Amino acid sequence: MFERKKSAGKIHALPIDAIRPSPFQARTSFDEQELAGLAQSIRENGLLQPISVRKTADGSYELVAGERRLRACKMAKMQTIPAILCNYSDERTAALGLLENLQRENLNPFEQAQGLRDVMVLWDCTQAEAAKRLGMAQPTLANKLRLLQLTADQRQFVLDNGLTERHARAVLRLPENRRSEALIMIAKRKMNARATDLYIDQLLNETPGKHRISMVKDVRIFVNTIDHAIRLMTDNGVPATSHREERDGYIEYTVRIPTAAAQK
Repeated sequence: MFERKKSAGKIHALPIDAIRPSPFQARTSFDEQELAGLAQSIRENGLLQPISVRKTADGSYELVAGERRLRACKMAKMQTIPAILCNYSDERTAALGLLENLQRENLNPFEQAQGLRDVMVLWDCTQAEAAKRLGMAQPTLANKLRLLQLTADQRQFVLDNGLTERHARAVLRLPENRRSEALIMIAKRKMNARATDLYIDQLLNETPGKHRISMVKDVRIFVNTIDHAIRLMTDNGVPATSHREERDGYIEYTVRIPTAAAQK
């Protein structure tokens, strides 16, 4: 299916410095502690699984699969690395890199989504075609791609606060201008996925301005209650006084109630 060069398929000891990262790598972050552990294992036991590379027009090599292994070998100060030389197209290289990461299940949801989008652009295909070629259900692919509708800041907030893909998808039901506030509240209240769904339902069912109007009514009730209490005291011979001042965003009340000694 894929034509290989004569030397393809064999294991070569290639200079590490001659290998550049794949432009189709979906992962954007790597666990340094995990890499350090892998590097120590490589120092003690060698690299058990070769990386895969392809040769470029300028005579260097481009990684096809094995980004973690390559980074760990560099960390272990190796000069050469065992590599299998492949003759893959951009399309095949991108698909292999993505599938390798998806099978390891160590991409975060947004890296998965971006990787899937990149492959679709490279293949110039529809969601249905991409899902079939990747062995995914189309609704699953569509849900993952929807995550890219969140802004970069919102995606980082999800990751930094330990929220899940389901939290992120739930927030996408809201208008764009309400998503950040909702994410903050979800994280603050430590909502699970079910609680998040209910919270989003509540926000969507609110009548615009309803919450603000009800709060104004509540404040007026409290103000009337204070006024009534002052009148009740004065009617019963207690010379209580009050001063009300409306400021920006709040009402300031000063109430003076003379003690029994002060009234003598």
